[in-house]
Amino acid sequence: MKNTNQNRLLLIERVLLLKTVSIFSETPESVLAEIAHLMEEEVIDENINVVTEGEIGNCMYIIYKGEVKVHKGDQTLAILKDNNYFGELALLDTETRSATVTTQVESIFYKINQEPFYDLLEFSPEVIKAVVQNLSKRLRDANYKIFELSTKS
Repeated sequence: MKNTNQNRLLLIERVLLLKTVSIFSETPESVLAEIAHLMEEEVIDENINVVTEGEIGNCMYIIYKGEVKVHKGDQTLAILKDNNYFGELALLDTETRSATVTTQVESIFYKINQEPFYDLLEFSPEVIKAVVQNLSKRLRDANYKIFELSTKS
């Protein structure tokens, strides 16, 4: 992983990036500015595991530029590209990662660490609401997929 010394995005650009990410799209811009201050830029080469299944999670990643594969072993669960995110559960708990995420090309990420995010949540219920709504949607989608798979067998 390469940490860059120069910030590619100004604060306002980071706020605009957060606005394009579904988990934060309904969050007020004043709160997004607070989140933007927490974001750390990382550049990661192609074919590198950003997170590994089974490791303890303590941050989430927003894909600024690039592409990753979310997988369990050889089974691909998703391909994620620009303005998407992964690892959001690690913002809420310190459980193990449920899948491995591997870069497909050199990628630029903005990482949000759990501890400063927790501090922000104390003062910003809008963020909690957005995270819960997004996780609920993902859970509903997963339940639907499980149902579809169970009726096919």
